[in-house]
Amino acid sequence: MKHQNKPWLSSYAPGVPASINFETLCLPDFLERTAREFPEHMALNFMGCTLTFRELKDMVDRFASCLLEFGIQKGESVAIILPNTIQCVAAYQAILKIGAIAVMNNPLYSDKELLHQFTDSGARALITIDLIANRMIDLRPKTDIRQIVVASIGDYLPFPNNLLFPLVAKKKGLAADVKKAEQVYRWKDLISRSRPRSIQAKLSLDDIAQYQYTGGTTGVSKGVELTHGNLAKNVQQLAAWFPNLQRGREVMLGALPLFHVFGLTVAMNYPIFMGWGSVLVPRPQPQQLFEALSKHKPTFLPMVPTMYIGLLSHPKIKELDLSNVTGCFSGSAPLPVDVIKKFEEMTGSVICEGFGMTESSPVTHINPFGKGKTKPGSIGLPISNTECRLVDINDQQTDVAPGESGELIIRGPQVMRGYKDKPEETQQALRDGWLHTGDIATMDEDGYFYIVDRLKDMIISGGYNVYPRDIDEVIYQHPKVLEACTIGVPHSSRGESVKVFVVLKQGQQATAEEIIGFCKDKLAKYKWPEEIEFRETLPKSTVGKILRKDLRSEELARRTA
Repeated sequence: MKHQNKPWLSSYAPGVPASINFETLCLPDFLERTAREFPEHMALNFMGCTLTFRELKDMVDRFASCLLEFGIQKGESVAIILPNTIQCVAAYQAILKIGAIAVMNNPLYSDKELLHQFTDSGARALITIDLIANRMIDLRPKTDIRQIVVASIGDYLPFPNNLLFPLVAKKKGLAADVKKAEQVYRWKDLISRSRPRSIQAKLSLDDIAQYQYTGGTTGVSKGVELTHGNLAKNVQQLAAWFPNLQRGREVMLGALPLFHVFGLTVAMNYPIFMGWGSVLVPRPQPQQLFEALSKHKPTFLPMVPTMYIGLLSHPKIKELDLSNVTGCFSGSAPLPVDVIKKFEEMTGSVICEGFGMTESSPVTHINPFGKGKTKPGSIGLPISNTECRLVDINDQQTDVAPGESGELIIRGPQVMRGYKDKPEETQQALRDGWLHTGDIATMDEDGYFYIVDRLKDMIISGGYNVYPRDIDEVIYQHPKVLEACTIGVPHSSRGESVKVFVVLKQGQQATAEEIIGFCKDKLAKYKWPEEIEFRETLPKSTVGKILRKDLRSEELARRTA
């Protein structure tokens, strides 16, 4: 396949351009424009409490003033650890508005994982939730963080929940007391006493907007440098892919975690660009998703496969009226074909599967929408201004023929600048402008791409990326363990779960529960092993490297049999 040829262009839906005349605007400019055009449109709905775009812009401007009063300079980093809340959206937009760099962190991460990201990014301030604020106060002395801003789920609730929340929140684990400490502030106090700052920092599309952390085969979390251009252009690529969706007309389901780049671009930045409201779901479990869909009637549903599967298993799913849904989008992991069919039967709308990476802001491929042809099992077509090649797995340069497998490499305006302070790993990932994904794929005669395997050993569990090396390293710390090797195994609802093969030191005995328990305060919950298999030995190469791929093959063969 010669990369000058783009067979996928002939499969584009009507109205989708091969190339976009990009606006030279940044994300804060999109919010400014939308607030002017749709000032009284609902921007955010959090558990029934709504903010208009005018009110959201006012909150962003007030928090931008707070950050400047903290002494945050252009180019300095500010960390966020929040679920999908109003404060999360406003804080992110304010950080970008003053020219600072946003660092989105997963609230499920352990202190060890967060400490690495705080120190590597050089974060100078932190916005977090009261439920983990005391942990963050204790962690702060080991970092460059000066100020901590504490938000609460109860900050923005409609009547009468705003009155009931203080009475029941702590018993239900929805709120927590925060100990007194220097430079620890309450979000609502800061917003109420700050004057809105309308002046925006002078931003360039080449400026770094965000460090988004992703794991790697080394087990060390890397900060992906995403520029204002990467993020703003990826949003415009999404808008071009759905040409029939009008500004100000749809309502987004904001269930994808905003700390994940998929949720950040698709469920936050894209609706702000389009002037759409977003229904925020802080805990996207089946019941919460069911309630959001039935009460607030979002029309555009981007979710991960586990969310679709969970909804279909809800006992009242047949009572859910989804006739108002315009379209559905799925990414982060393959979606079973039978799930696609069942969901489309219920809604009458097409689920567009897509593909992306943290390193590409993230969207690079989507199935056609509307009058275009969707191919179940395919990640779709490269989106506008995106070039793709499949290259020989061994030399990583020679193009393979259509229908043959090769490593997927990508070039486009959404591809990252590089990894923070990691020139060697940047050079390995970005070669001659092409992002080497580490994914093995094929392309059919119509230009549709299919992921068939991964060069990397990454496990995708419930939409989260899990890196086996992270788990291996923790289990190696157990005093009874001699060797460990982690793989992903098929799971009925999450796609994959974690299994670890363990060899104990001579004379030692241990149980699976003991090994799993050892991981619980050292890893985020979604990384916890579900299965431990004890073995006398593990398969190794001639140089003594444990052969993870052999263990995976053995396990899949056993399960198939």
